[in-house]
Amino acid sequence: MQNANDIANLRKEYKKHSLHETEVRSHPIKQFDMWFKEILEVTELEANAMTLATSVEGQPSSRIVLLKGFDERGFVFYTNYQSRKSREMLANPKASLQFFWPELERQIRIEGEVRKVSEDESDVYYGKRDRGSQIGAWSSPQSEVLHSREELERIVAHYSEEFKEMETIPRPEYWGGWRLKPHRMEFWQGRPSRLHDRILYSLEGEMWKIERLAP
Repeated sequence: MQNANDIANLRKEYKKHSLHETEVRSHPIKQFDMWFKEILEVTELEANAMTLATSVEGQPSSRIVLLKGFDERGFVFYTNYQSRKSREMLANPKASLQFFWPELERQIRIEGEVRKVSEDESDVYYGKRDRGSQIGAWSSPQSEVLHSREELERIVAHYSEEFKEMETIPRPEYWGGWRLKPHRMEFWQGRPSRLHDRILYSLEGEMWKIERLAP
């Protein structure tokens, strides 16, 4: 087991890039787009992985999900609408996202309101999934207790048989997309001596205010 003192002494000096408020784009989505293109030049390995945090009754919960699209309307991801995260977003339609890209020593924190995407959008994305993932959407009672792995495999076998003659598998009504519309985005760039650059975008009316935060 790792000694606690060894963990406390883990250090990494950040010195690859800098970030100045006079150099960023006027709109945070454009800034995100620029940084996202830059991380894809370095690695495509789960570059779209992000932490989704939700909260009900004061108890936050988080998990990794995959970004599947973004534009000025917000950031889109897909899941089971009966999952814990979906139930929590239905109860409290406020959530946050976080990206961590150690290759560029960067983080992005996003806060905003969530709502379901249109059924047409969910249909289009579902249609692009591979057949195994489509069957998986039907098979998983996400976040519910299973008695065994074999129980899940029996459900998968059932739907595999049910859809085996169908060229196109329909999307389950309980599966689809969410979009987080941001009202706050923070871009974090690691710097030496823990004196990091933090640039905050805050939505005021229809305009984005840009400020520097202390590291």
